[in-house]
Amino acid sequence: MKRPSRQSRPGLSNGVASDASVVRLLAIGLAAGVFSALFGVGGGIVIVPLLVAVVGLDGRRATGTSLAAIGITAAAGAVAYGLHGDLKPGAAAIIGVPAAFGAVAGVTLQQRLETRTLTFGFALFLAAVGIRLLL
Repeated sequence: MKRPSRQSRPGLSNGVASDASVVRLLAIGLAAGVFSALFGVGGGIVIVPLLVAVVGLDGRRATGTSLAAIGITAAAGAVAYGLHGDLKPGAAAIIGVPAAFGAVAGVTLQQRLETRTLTFGFALFLAAVGIRLLL
């Protein structure tokens, strides 16, 4: 029997979440916020895998959803760090402006690659980062 596609699974269809999915999304958001504030990570490393594994989104939708959520997370985190005097706005702009152009280029490339290729590449990237952090 063919497994239903991730888009047709119960929970999140056409952008409308069931009550259970809302709870899952809230939990993912909370986890991402904590990891973001503690380690400076959240989107790709926390939100995307959880949206795929827990909510059932495919990689592309999980990535797009994560990027939108990161904007909110980043703004809140930047304000909090700024209030503690731990923010360098000039450095943030020097990094952020080219990163915005890189994001557009990344989306363009992502749309040309197979979902399986993206998933495999992402898993390899996370494994390499994990190994590097441990060594």
